[in-house]
Amino acid sequence: MNSAATTKPKVPDSCCFVIFGITGDLTHRLVIPALYNLAESGLLPEEFCIVGVARNELDSQALSADLMKSLHRFATRPVNKAIADKLLGCLTTVQADASDPASFTHLKNHLDGLAQDGITNALFYLAVPPTAFKPICIGLGRAGLLKQDNTHWRRLVIEKPFGTDLESARTLNRDLLKIASEHQIYRIDHYLGKETVQNILVLRFANGMFEPIWNRNHVDHVQITVSETLDVGRRGSFYDATGALRDMVPNHLFQLLSLVAMEPPSRFDAHSVRSEKSNVLNAVQVQTEEEALRNSVRGQYLGGTIGERAVSDYRKTDKVSPQSVTETYAALKLTIDNWRWAGVPFYLRTGKSLTAKRTEVAVRFKDAPLSMFRATEVERLSQNYFVIGVEPNEGVTLQFNTKVPGPSVTVDGVEMKFRYKDHFKAAPSTGYETLIYDCMIGDNILFQRADSVEAGWRIVQPFIEAWKKAGGHGLAMYKAGSEGPKEANDLIGRDGRRWRSIEPA
Repeated sequence: MNSAATTKPKVPDSCCFVIFGITGDLTHRLVIPALYNLAESGLLPEEFCIVGVARNELDSQALSADLMKSLHRFATRPVNKAIADKLLGCLTTVQADASDPASFTHLKNHLDGLAQDGITNALFYLAVPPTAFKPICIGLGRAGLLKQDNTHWRRLVIEKPFGTDLESARTLNRDLLKIASEHQIYRIDHYLGKETVQNILVLRFANGMFEPIWNRNHVDHVQITVSETLDVGRRGSFYDATGALRDMVPNHLFQLLSLVAMEPPSRFDAHSVRSEKSNVLNAVQVQTEEEALRNSVRGQYLGGTIGERAVSDYRKTDKVSPQSVTETYAALKLTIDNWRWAGVPFYLRTGKSLTAKRTEVAVRFKDAPLSMFRATEVERLSQNYFVIGVEPNEGVTLQFNTKVPGPSVTVDGVEMKFRYKDHFKAAPSTGYETLIYDCMIGDNILFQRADSVEAGWRIVQPFIEAWKKAGGHGLAMYKAGSEGPKEANDLIGRDGRRWRSIEPA
């Protein structure tokens, strides 16, 4: 076996990592641990600093100590004290409120002081609620903090959700593009930081055996599943206003769909890859509201047990309306109107409080002609699947039929599995390392462009409208710890197909 070819990663330019929402959960659980992992891997520049921005005045030393505690709690690998001390020792804080333009002038003066020490580049990370995106960006723009030239750069990182529907996404894009150029904006989706998701492109386009059969001539259908065992927990207020469709489909599931269904890019660069992803989303049929109701299922979990954990009804969750019709489960049937995928349905499902945590893309191939095996029990033949596992088991599984040893011709289904952990000795990560690193080196290949964001919302908008008008009518209930509502089985079953099981392995 040939050893893997390695290219030494580029070390980013010196930069200041400015975090809005420095005291928030996202910063403590993911951003700081990811920065630590980058530092340990030698992928942070020597001249690097963190500026924490909050609405209230903060003491840098106290904040650094608090972040250190969180780092030890959420770190994905053993913490080296010297590396952690160096990382958090460069932290300074600034008080800035989006409602006070003068506070952004204070931030600018702070960054100008750092520039005198040689750190002229700045990355602004918005680890804040979506309602704060626009006012913060306006404040940065008014203060001139997003202006860049050949001597320094400015980049803006925005977390999901990017809009709540098509109109809000368009408005937010329009407002941001008045302040910054598209190549400065990094719309981050942590799913794209997962190795297996990135590997979809390599599997498809670096292997001659897959791409020739990756089309309507050979593929029967595609299933994309993102199931969670977690309930809504303490996110009742946010979730009841959002729901599973808005929370997961236009971002996570459509990122997987676009990577699986896109055409080969002419080059492996940001413009080419993102253009093909946008093209395939634009080719997804936009359904009428009537079609959207027929080709979807929305559900809400009732009380049940997941493992040994008891889960109560969603409507009993704190800050959730007792009459809520918000979906905690969504399943959709989509079609792509292009030459490669014409007639091939894509079934998407996501839900909370399900029996197992699983994220996978399953490509189901068409059955082979079985006339020569008519004397055997062909109804027992295994379906041919190519399964890309993203969570919790990262890897690839190929499901096919083979002869059972013995004198008679007996056929049975088997699996051939590749697991990342068995072949590669990669250090545990948060999933944010690659994305943050790419932001710092200016590679936006893994980030959504404005047109892709809007294309995603355009697809789901009919479902949003149809479900809103339907109210509680058609909302299916499912027991926590199950695989979802029975109606989801009916959705795919009426086409003569069935969902892959998400029962714990």
